Amino acid sequence: MRSIVAIYPGSFDPITNGHLDLIARGSRIAERLIVAVLKNESKRALFSVEERIELVQDVVRPFANVEVGSFEGLLVDYAAARGANLILRGIRAISDYEYELQMALMNRRLRPELETAFLLAGEAYSFLSSHLVKEVVSLGGDVSSFVPPAVEAKLKVRFGRTT
Repeated sequence: MRSIVAIYPGSFDPITNGHLDLIARGSRIAERLIVAVLKNESKRALFSVEERIELVQDVVRPFANVEVGSFEGLLVDYAAARGANLILRGIRAISDYEYELQMALMNRRLRPELETAFLLAGEAYSFLSSHLVKEVVSLGGDVSSFVPPAVEAKLKVRFGRTT
């Protein structure tokens, strides 16, 4: 039986407690879990790729088998270059499943040896997205229960919130 090397890709702009929950659960499934931050210049990100990598590295430190990288281009090519045999994706709602199914089938067509596994979002995080976190903090709301403390601090600085 082959060991599982998984890739958990995303923009992580910013990383949320929902992402962290998937990372914790994925780290129990995979021998190695690579959290892969997407470089996508066409998307207007709040944090630079370097800042996102730094934040992710900070919050995954407790997981000995989790590493952080970044990629651009096809995920399947990055996975092959890193020796991964599994793509890990989270599903919050039916709408996520429809999109993720299309991506999984395309990835399978491009690299049949690369499997995709879906983990259901933890109940407490089924509504949570990076987009919503940014919206709440931009309007002065409290996001402390949605993101790790280091991320909350960065968000407050970015949005000029000191309280």
